[in-house]
This record gives sequence, C-alpha cells and structure tokens, in this order.
Amino acid sequence: MNLAGFDLNLLKVMDALLREGSVTRAGQRLGLSQPAVSAALGRLRLSFGDELFVRAGQGLAPTEFALGLERPLRHILDGIEAMAGATGSWQPEEADEALKISGIDFFAEMLMPQLAARLFAEAPEMKVQFLDLIPGLSFEHLDQHRIDIVLMPQLETPAWVASRPVFRSPFVLIARRGNPRLGRLAEGDTVPLDLFCDLTQILCSPSGQLKAMGDAALEALGRQRRVRMTTPFFSGIVRTVATTDAVALVPAQLARAAAAREGLALYAPPMEVPAPVITMYWHRRTDAHPAHRWLRGLVAEVLAPLNDGLAPLPP
Repeated sequence: MNLAGFDLNLLKVMDALLREGSVTRAGQRLGLSQPAVSAALGRLRLSFGDELFVRAGQGLAPTEFALGLERPLRHILDGIEAMAGATGSWQPEEADEALKISGIDFFAEMLMPQLAARLFAEAPEMKVQFLDLIPGLSFEHLDQHRIDIVLMPQLETPAWVASRPVFRSPFVLIARRGNPRLGRLAEGDTVPLDLFCDLTQILCSPSGQLKAMGDAALEALGRQRRVRMTTPFFSGIVRTVATTDAVALVPAQLARAAAAREGLALYAPPMEVPAPVITMYWHRRTDAHPAHRWLRGLVAEVLAPLNDGLAPLPP
C-alpha cells in the first residue's frame, strides 16, 4: 500500500463499515450519503488490494483481511482523536462522535432522560446509544470497541479497564398499595421474616437465575423466599407488582421514582441486602479521548444525586 496521497478520512469510513456492517448505517454514522460511502469503499479496496467487505444478506461482512485491520485501525483513530483533543480544539457543541453505554434497564429511567436533556443542549450533534447489559461479556465488548462505557456493580477488572464508582444501590421491597398481604404494615416498616418468605415474589434476573440479592442472608437463617417469576427488566417488575399481589426487591432509587406513578408502597426487607456500588467502566485507551472523557463526566454528574444520603463512595 502506498501511503502517498492516502486520504486519512477513508479510515473513518472503514471503521464505520466495520462497526455497522452496512453502507447505509455507516453513512448515517458519518453524516455521509450512501453513494459517498460506496465511493469511499471503492477507494479503500484499491488502496488495500482486497475486497474488504462482501454481501451477506441485507448487509456487508468483512473479509479476513478487513477483520485483521479492525483493532489496529481503531487504535490509530483513537490516537488521532486523542491528539486532536490534546490541542484543546475539541468542544462538545461541535462534537459529532457516536458513543455507546451499556447497562440494565434501571438506567433507561434513572440516567437517560436527564442525560438526553444535557446532551441535546450541550452537544447537539453527539450521538449516544444505550445498549442492554450482557452479563459476562461487558469487558470483552469494551475491548472490541462494541461499547464505550459499562455501568454495573463493582467487581474485579482486567488491568486495561479503568473504573469510577458512581453510586450505591440499596434495595427495598415494593408492593402495590392496598396489597392485602401487607395491610397491617405502614409504608416503610420492616416486613416480618415469616411473611416475607411467604409472599409471592418476582426477581430481576437477566440470566433467569432464581436467587439474587439477599438470598444468601436468608439461607444463613435457614429460610428461602417464594420466587414465582423472573424477568430481565426492572421496568417489567414494577408494572407487574403494580397490578398483582406479588412483591419484589428493587433498587431504592427506582422504587422511589416509580412509587407515585405506579401506586407502589415501599417496605424494608427483614434481612440484610447488600447495597452494591454501581461503577462506571471504560477501556484505558480512551482515558485521554476528549469525547469519552466528557461523556463519562456527564454520566457521573447525572448519577451523583442517586448517592445522596448514602455512605460515601470508595475511592
């Protein structure tokens, strides 16, 4: 390949095609027309001497040669963008990056509306995509550039992953107001252990497991609860509890936000339920990237009030 006269903008087209697998979506990502992306792909094929992408169904599949370029290409683009930011030229109001955040549906309600208001006002051309958390694959997806930020409980990380605690997430028991099983309790009371274990419960479990927060404490007491349904989404749990006599343990911040709207009453569980430290994770290669750094700061700022009244966060 002769680098003389090579247009570095073609690398952004290559990156977009690798990410999107579609000329149309790559054009949307870059703000280019479909013919412009097709023309750029033709120039890339001439420069690299390879087809790079072949038709696959409704989209494009990269050749082995193109797949081999994926990681070094993204390192190059990250470095170029970081250098541009280091000169002080990056400004959010002029930014047009597309970044991806991964988390559970809790954040669809507790983060995205406030984030959208700030993003649309301060960085009107920047794009943010919220993707569902896939348990066990988050760090792999960070490494593969498939996501840029992960929000999930604190855990051990590879050396190349950076992190920042953002809030603690205590759990409370929710029930519909008027639930006859809880009629003798005032809102905010602790549910007696025998009653708690006898209540029909719904569990948030992306993997379908029947045990989660608090079950270890119950087992230490020789008890277990009656989990009758699981769902991967807290939003589904909230709506189901609001229309049945089932109850559920959910994050306190979400419960308070939904209580008035859904007609829910909040109670304290009878056993200790760990309050995980929800943490923001990212790949260290983006530490100095101005757009990534700005979005991480904005996410942390929006989520900071969720820790009000709780124990200070670890360093």
